[in-house]
Amino acid sequence: MRLNKKQKEVVEWHNGPVLIVAGAGTGKTRTITCRIASIIDSGVPPQNILAITFTNKAAQEMRERVDALLKTKKNQGLSRSSMNKPFVSTFHSLGVYILRNHFEEAGLNKNFGIADRERSKQLLKESARRLGIDIKTAEPGKVLAFISRQKNALISPEEHMGIGRRSDEVRLELWKEYEKILKEESLVDFDDLLIRPLKVLESEKEIKEFYQSFWSYIHIDEYQDTNEVQSRLSDILAQKHKNICATGDLDQCIYSWRGARVDAMLKFENKYPNTKTFVLEENYRSTKTILDAANKVISLNSRRKEKNLYTSNDEGEKIEYSVAGSETGEALTVAEKTQELLRAGVSASSVAVLYRTNFQSRALEEAFLTQGVPYAVVGVKFLQRQEVKDVLSYIEASLNSKSKSSLGRIINTPTRGIGKVTLLKVFDGREEELPQRTKEKVVSFRALLERIKKKSNRLPPSELLKFVLEESGLASWYKTRNEDERLENVRELVTLASRYDELGPEEGLERFLEHVALFSEQDALLTEESACVRLMTVHAAKGLEFKHVFIAGLEEGLFPHEPVTDEARDEEEERRLFYVALTRARVKAYLSSTYIRTIFGTTSVRTPSRFISDIGEENILTESEFFEEEGGLGLLSGPPLPPIY
Repeated sequence: MRLNKKQKEVVEWHNGPVLIVAGAGTGKTRTITCRIASIIDSGVPPQNILAITFTNKAAQEMRERVDALLKTKKNQGLSRSSMNKPFVSTFHSLGVYILRNHFEEAGLNKNFGIADRERSKQLLKESARRLGIDIKTAEPGKVLAFISRQKNALISPEEHMGIGRRSDEVRLELWKEYEKILKEESLVDFDDLLIRPLKVLESEKEIKEFYQSFWSYIHIDEYQDTNEVQSRLSDILAQKHKNICATGDLDQCIYSWRGARVDAMLKFENKYPNTKTFVLEENYRSTKTILDAANKVISLNSRRKEKNLYTSNDEGEKIEYSVAGSETGEALTVAEKTQELLRAGVSASSVAVLYRTNFQSRALEEAFLTQGVPYAVVGVKFLQRQEVKDVLSYIEASLNSKSKSSLGRIINTPTRGIGKVTLLKVFDGREEELPQRTKEKVVSFRALLERIKKKSNRLPPSELLKFVLEESGLASWYKTRNEDERLENVRELVTLASRYDELGPEEGLERFLEHVALFSEQDALLTEESACVRLMTVHAAKGLEFKHVFIAGLEEGLFPHEPVTDEARDEEEERRLFYVALTRARVKAYLSSTYIRTIFGTTSVRTPSRFISDIGEENILTESEFFEEEGGLGLLSGPPLPPIY
């Protein structure tokens, strides 16, 4: 695998703390995987290397690259091991691994369940019901975000009571009840997957020393996105050997709302005094024009490590900027321009439309439908479908008898004549009050779960799912109701499970359930072969690249976004977000805004985003150039072009 001079330096520097400042498109994944292979080549057993990244998709890509390199070296007679491999995972998967091995020390039972975001919201609704709180006054999504922020700052409900605002009282009550339900059902949420392993390592000396000795080389990708808990986990694991390699880019730190800290990378060299720092600046992705524009924008930020991306790629076309009369006109312009690209032979999968907030997709979808342009909105998750959740709940309920939410979901799916009153009596341990016929139905259902549990130790995951579909009656239920789409979706779930069959029944099922529980938005991206244009938020686009990228809604108040409170205002993060959007483009970028826009029923005059002027006049197609070179395409008739901010 070819490396440039700076990448080779990184690969060949093995010991001690290392900080890699890697700009967008500079080949950091290639560099990290080559470094891992080089460390193994020096005599370090593969299993003693830990590599952590932020999405399952990125972790899978890194595993595949490392495996490919090790196979090549094995063929050359250089590999030290053909059996063991580096541990490559996300932080959450690492947490699951530690908790499965040390569930007792973490205060859990062996078959604890993982509550994804949707399940957590349902548990908050149940918390509100128990407390007699109107859930409309405490939106579950916002309460969950509040709880997540506190937990990742390692603050308990009791601790927050002394520092929080009076307006937090309802959220605190919901939080305490939510934690109570998690314990009752032997569940952990996503935040617990980080916090509980940290507490185990901090309180159990032998366990801590085992992992510190075992993982002698640690790699943390996207280090700028680590929160307090993730940073402390990394530090504990690296405490003995100090062979920690942190890779990231402050200019792409866009997740402060979920705990990421800009100062994580800024303080790394102080935390590890003997750090060797490398800066990767040669970009292999974008044109010189795109990079020059991106460099000009991000240079206006003060909280960053200095770097300047460069490339040997072509100069490339100028960035096009168009202004439409309204969001409808803007969406139509984007759809028409996309249609032109497709007619010119550009593949649909190499085009993406990015926007700051989710509501912007509506107008774009309507325009793409009108123009007949194939598209997909990223973020609609296959694993969140009702029928998929039903099948998975059968397995969870069989393994974790305390999971009332799973039990409640499927006890009458398909219908068994077991109503809500019966269910409440079952949950309260008052089954003796049930009529004999109803009792028999409940006993029959429990027997079904017991059969599934026994099969889980004998059948590979895909066969277990087939057993659940037939034994539960779901398959025949879907057929009799002519719900072919639901049946196709659960069959696709079986296909997904088959990837884990070779691991054996118990480990395969454990890994499969972990995969579906930790499935992220980026993991839901369609495959590269899917012939459709991607519509997504800029946050969802991080880590991806496309030939042609449209960035819509570039207006003051929208992008950069105008927060509800001054405390949430962070102009530098908004600029980093625009930098991320711009550097997704390989060949050409298209920017757009509107004269007027209607948001939540209110129509207002819009001012072009400051980012448009930040990229430099020499990099953007001006109004006069646009009419001369493009015949006015993209600019709708109307009032004159408003002044750039």
